[in-house]
Amino acid sequence: MSSPSELPIYRLRFYLTAPYACSYLPGRTARSQVAAPAGLIDTVTYSELVRLGFRRSGQHVYRPRCDACRACMPMRVRVHDHAPSRSQRRCLKRNADVTMRLRPLQYDEAHYRLYRRYQAARHAGGGMDQDDREQFRAFLLLSRVDSALAEFTLDGEVVMVALIDRLLDGLSAVYTFYEPGLERRGLGVYGVLSQIRLARDMGLPYLYVGYWIAACTKMAYKRVYRPVEVLVDGHWRELEEPDGAMARCR
Repeated sequence: MSSPSELPIYRLRFYLTAPYACSYLPGRTARSQVAAPAGLIDTVTYSELVRLGFRRSGQHVYRPRCDACRACMPMRVRVHDHAPSRSQRRCLKRNADVTMRLRPLQYDEAHYRLYRRYQAARHAGGGMDQDDREQFRAFLLLSRVDSALAEFTLDGEVVMVALIDRLLDGLSAVYTFYEPGLERRGLGVYGVLSQIRLARDMGLPYLYVGYWIAACTKMAYKRVYRPVEVLVDGHWRELEEPDGAMARCR
């Protein structure tokens, strides 16, 4: 049996970044804890890191480690217990003509052009709307773990792409972008529902959906794919929402 010092995660080093402006809560500063070196983080190691609340952006693996705030809560969906709500069932029906296939991490010009349209419509002025092809590749196509692109097409045209990591205990939804002109279809919702279904088909228990902040309206959508669990003090707990009250954990 391996000693703790021989396990992959114990070979890593963890560093704190300098403070920077929080992207989600105005007026606050944030810090991240970064795992390094990236070359040691394979699928097995990354699966363990995700269970501890880490995420990745390109080959940058991190988790929030703010000095006076613990608002960011890692969240995952229990896919085998998930039953679509009425509105989610309508979304599935509305997009029944959309086809999904998994593709390797290879550059596709149609993906890049869709990415630029999405960034220009949804995140104008945020910097990512100016990403060139090399920045696009570095963000989405460089991975040391088991990753794939879920490509969604409608009438032969690419309308959504989701970067997905396959972990030992689930899928991790890394980043999704879609055609902004098809807002009525609810492609963002459909993308999450498709990944829940994909995880279930693969026999994996969880879909990790990143961080959730109770006070951030931009993240409110994540808690509707019930049941969801959040990582609190090192333990995954189901998130409850009493009527008329703030969400709490049990």
